[in-house]
Amino acid sequence: MTTASLTSLKDLKLRGMAAAYEGILTRPHNEHPEAHELLARLVEAEAQDRQRRRMASFLRISKLRYAVTLQDVNADPKRNLSAQQLTLLADLSWADRGENVLITGATGCGKSYLACALGNHACANGRRTLYFNLNRFCEQIALAQADGTIIKWLDRLKKASLLILDDFGLQTITHPVKLILLQILEDRYERNGTIIASQLPVGKWHEYINEPTIADAILDRLVSKAHRVELTGKSLRTKSDNLS
Repeated sequence: MTTASLTSLKDLKLRGMAAAYEGILTRPHNEHPEAHELLARLVEAEAQDRQRRRMASFLRISKLRYAVTLQDVNADPKRNLSAQQLTLLADLSWADRGENVLITGATGCGKSYLACALGNHACANGRRTLYFNLNRFCEQIALAQADGTIIKWLDRLKKASLLILDDFGLQTITHPVKLILLQILEDRYERNGTIIASQLPVGKWHEYINEPTIADAILDRLVSKAHRVELTGKSLRTKSDNLS
């Protein structure tokens, strides 16, 4: 009977339950839990397994640049990043309210690192996250326009709980890319959170976009409801690091 039950759990793809039940079966019979306790353990094991697999799926889809967590981030007043500010960002309620996080600072100060840590944290808490650096972002737009999937691609970005755009300002963007960026921000406005990481101070973004009407519209959707993190201090780079 136990073998048949275990086989059925695996056939039904209840992997968490199957693993927990198999573990219980390896114990002496007198250590087996009562029926109600057994059921509770199996249900809990299945829930935890599904949560782990969901997180792993979100992390794989996100394509984050760094596999880091918030515990890896150094909250230091010398970097202009306090523990209180990091705790506020970790709450993620800002993303649920459709607010943004704008991370700026010199090269190597940890902008991408912090953005990816927040992305990892979002995945761990059941929020679908997508990461692009600006170059990849522009490539994806060009490919989607070329093969006629731009609407589908935009819909995918619209549904993401958190969108991270890294290296903003490192390269010139074309008029079509600016219009697509505006559409993405409009779709996400007051719905889902966006993180922008840039070497350029926010005050120079209007000049960078270089089309007044579009720049006004983009910045209105980005800055009006934003948490700003202006990192300072010495570069955190080492020979093997690439912490934008």
